[in-house]
Formats: sequence, structure tokens, C-alpha cells
Amino acid sequence: MPTDRELVDQLTEVWESLGDFGDSLSESEWKTPTECPGWSVQDNLAHVIAIESTILDRPAPDHTAPGGTHIKNDVGAMNEIWVDWYRTRSGAEVLADFREVTAARLAQLNAADHDFGADSWTPIGPGTVRDALPFRIFDTWVHDQDMRRAVDRPGGAAGPAAATAFDRIQSMAPRSVGKKVAPPDGTTIGFTIAGPQARSFTVRMEAKRAGFVDDVAPEDADAHVSMDLDTYVRLGTGRGDPDVIVTTGDVGFSGDEDLGRAVARTLNFLF
Repeated sequence: MPTDRELVDQLTEVWESLGDFGDSLSESEWKTPTECPGWSVQDNLAHVIAIESTILDRPAPDHTAPGGTHIKNDVGAMNEIWVDWYRTRSGAEVLADFREVTAARLAQLNAADHDFGADSWTPIGPGTVRDALPFRIFDTWVHDQDMRRAVDRPGGAAGPAAATAFDRIQSMAPRSVGKKVAPPDGTTIGFTIAGPQARSFTVRMEAKRAGFVDDVAPEDADAHVSMDLDTYVRLGTGRGDPDVIVTTGDVGFSGDEDLGRAVARTLNFLF
């Protein structure tokens, strides 16, 4: 686990990267649809503003957002209030607000007396400021990748912030294997991820639960699944159609290919 200082540095890293990327966008690029359901490039940034504003105890806009099939629950409806409110603004205006709110958050986090053990909201329930920071790094980084992918301008995939974000995505692989696919006990599934954040790992079913193991090399597992970082992020975060991603050659399989395909199709843990 990174230290408090390292987590703040990672949040700074991903916010600075996102700001620099935003400077490169034309107004039409800000309005480009992304693979995050229902959201444009600009909408993704508005969402980041919303979360950090909420953490700063700033009130939500007095605004009623229209519904949409991409809104799945009350949290999604709350997110949409901010996102839709910002849709009348230019990309440059949204970027300016992003820089203002993240500067305020960093000033808060960098204060000498800031209590990282203080109570804080987290996406999985009550926690501390320290618990919440990896989630904020993860969320911002994933939306940064959504935005970059939409305009074919990759970046931000190397470095500690990207590693922390991908750790979160990787940590959910046993859930996908154990709960969604549920192969027989003893079954092993190996993963090899290429490119930035390259890593390999194996998951095994034991007592009807799946977990990481280090005694079976990924390529020796019953099913071996290989892909690059961006493909794994897309599958793990519900971006794009998994059936299309799995069948277009972006994912490689060896061993039990049917099992590997079933696992690859069910990696999404967000939607």
C-alpha cells in the first residue's frame, strides 16, 4: 500500500496529466462520445469535478437532469445532475473548473494538519480519507483513459497512478472468475497483460471461491488469456461490447479457449 504522501502525489500526477490532455482538445473533441455509457469527453471531466466538489462539501447544482438508459441507480442519477448541468458550458470552461476544484482538494490534502485517518465516504461504504484516495486515483484515471480513447490520443498509462488504478481492476479478477463463471474447483485461469503496467497473474477456484495463486504460471493454467492494458481496462470497466472485443483479435487464448472467452467476457465489475 502506498503511503499517504505517495497517494497524494499519484492523485496530483493523474490530475496534472488530465489537465494537460484537456489543453490539447478542440471544442468538437470535448463533445465526442466516449465508451463510458451516455457520456462525452466533457461529461467525463464534469463527473470528476462533481466528486471532488462533493468531497469539499460544495452543494450540487440546483438542476434537474433528464433520464437516460445509461442511468442505472440513484448514484448514477446524482452523477447526472452535475454532468448535465455542465453540458451548456464549453470544454475550456469545464477544464477551468476542474483545475480550480482539484487545486482546492490538493490544498486540503497537502495541509500540514490534514487527518488521513478521518472519516470519509468511499464507493464501498464508510472509510477514511486514506481509504478513499486509491478510489479517487482509480476513478480519475479510468475516465482519463475514456477521454483519451475517444479522440485517439493515448497517454497516462505509465507511472504510479496508473499502477494503483490497474491494481484495483486486477483485484476484481477473482470475483469475475468465481461468481460469474464459477468453473470447477481446481480450475486455473492465467492472465498476461502487455504494454504499460505489464504483469502476469493466475486465479484458481478452491472451495467454490476464486483467488490469486503463485504456484501456477499463467501460460500453464487451464485457460490462458492475454491482451494489452487498454483492452483489459475496457473489459474490466464495461467499456465497449465484450463480445466484440473478445472476437476481434484483441484478446488471445490458449488452453481451454471456451473457458478463457467466458472469463474475458465477464471481467466488468462496474456496471
